[in-house]
Order: sequence, then structure tokens, then C-alpha cells
Amino acid sequence: MTAGWLLAALVLVGLVGPPLCRAFGLDGEAVDLFGRLAPASLEHPLGTDELGRDLLLRLLEGGRISLAVGLAGALLTAVIGTAIGLAAGYAGGRVDAALMRLTDAIIALPLLPLLIVLAAVDPIKLGLPAALADGGLASIWRIVLLVALFGWTTVARLVRAAVLSQKERDYVRAARALGAGPWRIAVRHVLPNVASPIIVATTLSIGNIMLTESVLSFLGLGIQPPLPSWGNMLTNAQELIWQAPHLAVWPGALIFLTVIAFNLLGDGLQDALDPRGDAGI
Repeated sequence: MTAGWLLAALVLVGLVGPPLCRAFGLDGEAVDLFGRLAPASLEHPLGTDELGRDLLLRLLEGGRISLAVGLAGALLTAVIGTAIGLAAGYAGGRVDAALMRLTDAIIALPLLPLLIVLAAVDPIKLGLPAALADGGLASIWRIVLLVALFGWTTVARLVRAAVLSQKERDYVRAARALGAGPWRIAVRHVLPNVASPIIVATTLSIGNIMLTESVLSFLGLGIQPPLPSWGNMLTNAQELIWQAPHLAVWPGALIFLTVIAFNLLGDGLQDALDPRGDAGI
């Protein structure tokens, strides 16, 4: 519950904070070279960065971006993994074998080096229009798509295992006897009964996706300026760690707290949604 309230507060602040600040005339992109690397004060509660920008406003906007990447990536990952796991578990036979071998092949890939290489590819050279390939929004969607492309395997395996245990239940036999088609049974009857592992896996994957985005942004391959994220804020802080440690402490602490909160929330949901679990263990 504590993790859930913390995440709700972070999401609320990320959604409401930046528009509210702009409504009061506060701009996180306003440069003040005379006030660069200033310590915490009434005007700047967390100090300023290397360009004199307010660190608190940058953290609010960066949290909005980082949480958006984590949530969008987790949802897209869940959709892909659920579709593949449902098809493999219910169809069985050659379909199951082919999809599970594909899953094994994806799992065998060195994920982080592969993401680094793909994130470094210039989309313009792949034929995408410059209007779509450049800009901060393009970097957000590129990270989301890359993470979802290779991160669906855990959800697929969990869904397949759950479907294999559900498709022999009496309600499935009854639906089949009433003339329901296989995919109608899979989507309308089996899928709602395997929602628990999907929810838990999706919640746990948000933290991992945020860490991946932070690593790629730290390497300069993730969210591109002028959009801030907690990861690229750490990139800008690495050369000033001794001169202005607050530039690294605050985004690092927020990444840590958010990932821990999502993991705790996932563990709590697993206990709450598993009727066979023992709360005393």
C-alpha cells in the first residue's frame, strides 16, 4: 500500500506539476548562466543545474517522461506477450512449439548490448521522414518500441503456462460443447481468468523498463534533449559530481525509489491476486 501511494503521488505530480508550473510562469528550460550550480534556496528549492535551470522543475518534467516510457513500454510489452502466450497455450502443437522457440531465441539475445546498438541506429538512414525521426517524441517512441520488441518474453511464458492449466477446465469444455469457436473461447473465457499473472508481470516490468531507459539515456542513446528524463539528467551530472553532487543525487534517488516502489507493488499484487498464496509466508 505504501508503494502504491508513493507511485500515485509521483504520477499525480508528474501529470499536474509541469502544467501548473507553466501556468504560474515557471519554466524549467529557462537558462540563467549567472545562477548556474546554485545551492538550494527559496527561489530554487533543489538548486540549479549547469545552465542555471531550476532542478525541481526539471525533475518534475523528467519524471513525467520517465514514467510515461515505463508505463507505455510495459503496456505494449504486455499486449505482445499476452497475444503470443495466449496463441501458444491454446493452439498447442506446432504453433506452440514455433512460438516458444521464438521466445527462447529472444531470451538468448544479449539484451542490453542489442538495445544499445539498435538505439544508436539513425532512423533517417532507414528511410523514415526527418519529421518523424527527429525530436524528443521520436526518441520516446523509439525506446518504447525497442523495449517492447524484446521484453515480451516473460509475459508470454507466464500467459502460456496459465492458459495450459485453464483450457482443460470445465467451463472451457462447456463453452466448446455449446459451439463456441476456439478463439472466442480463448479471448472471452480463458483470457479473463489469466489476468492475474499479466497484471503482476506488467507491474514488475515497469521498473525494469525505467532502468533500461535510464541506462540508454545515460549513454546518450535514450531520450534526447531538450526533453529531460531522469536518465539524461544523470548524464549531464556525471562531469559535475564533485562540484555539484545534487545534480546526480536527486534523479538517482527518484529512479531508485520508483523502481523499488513498482517492485513492491508487483509483489503485493501477486500476494493479493493469488488465491492459493499464503500471506503468512
